[in-house]
Amino acid sequence: MQPKTKAITAAVTGSALGAAGLAWLAMPATAGEAPELPAISAEELVQSVVTTKTPALAGTVEVDNNLGLPVSTLPGGTSLDIDAARVYNDGAGNSKLAIEQGASEHTVVRNGATVWTYDSAENAATKVTVPPEALQKPGEYELSDPATATAQLLAKVRESSTVTVEGTARVAGRPVYELVLTPKPTERTLLREVRVAVDAEKRVPLRLAVMTYGTSDPAFQVAFSDIAFAPQPASEFQFTPPQGAKVTEEQVPADRPEQRDLENAVQVSGDGWDSVVTGTFPADALAPQQGERGDSVDPKALLAQFGKPVSGAFGTGYVITTKVGTALITDDGRFAAGAVPEQVLVEALGAK
Repeated sequence: MQPKTKAITAAVTGSALGAAGLAWLAMPATAGEAPELPAISAEELVQSVVTTKTPALAGTVEVDNNLGLPVSTLPGGTSLDIDAARVYNDGAGNSKLAIEQGASEHTVVRNGATVWTYDSAENAATKVTVPPEALQKPGEYELSDPATATAQLLAKVRESSTVTVEGTARVAGRPVYELVLTPKPTERTLLREVRVAVDAEKRVPLRLAVMTYGTSDPAFQVAFSDIAFAPQPASEFQFTPPQGAKVTEEQVPADRPEQRDLENAVQVSGDGWDSVVTGTFPADALAPQQGERGDSVDPKALLAQFGKPVSGAFGTGYVITTKVGTALITDDGRFAAGAVPEQVLVEALGAK
């Protein structure tokens, strides 16, 4: 898949989840009697989560996609079609994420200034060396895991939410506090609430469930089915390409003009629950592309297949709606996406 085609698919699928980055969600708590834990205020619990550095850990994450969007049929959309993933962190900046997708596995390993990615289906690996200057930028080369992503989400929506602690539970065999964030009445969002299970000892999020209106089941969920907080062997963060693998090496320049151009091309309007991401694709991004396996990929045909034709002051285009978000892609290459109703996207494009 060409990079620009991947960008199209990201807007059609992942970006439709909203600017809050609702990419890691969680399974319901395990059955059993709720543990007795010391009382804690909602603000104290939130503050402890957003300020806690992810400790050394190893865990298994399971994914259940209830969005109603068959992303497994979309090129590049397999990030939402995951069977399971193993997450490792040494607590000092090194990390590993191994994602299972059917019979294949996609692995990302960061060790200091080196980031390896490996696709077993293609038997292809890429080694990226990151300059020290870029490593100083917070989060830019950190792998996202349920704990880190949930903490980032809490930091973003806490001010636009009513936050409460609603009892205790057990997740992956560990006692947790149940933290509930509800959007304030002024927030125009498709989401009803976000429920976070916070590890009582480590203050690491172990579960996050995004709830929408009209159902008691999470719309999209991911879980730590098991987790162990313990030092990890250094070998977990070493990667050696398998025999016969195609290896590509890249050196990331300290100043990346293409990254700067991308950041300048994408804007975020609003904040909290009704944030909207807007931008413009490259001029030829909606043209038919040649896939990595030699197949032809037509982004506009995908939009017509999964989207609804719309028109307005912004021109014409397609709207794709999931249970947790909406994306609007115009025929001239503009886009808007967020965890919001369609009208909010129309207004956002009108403001560009």
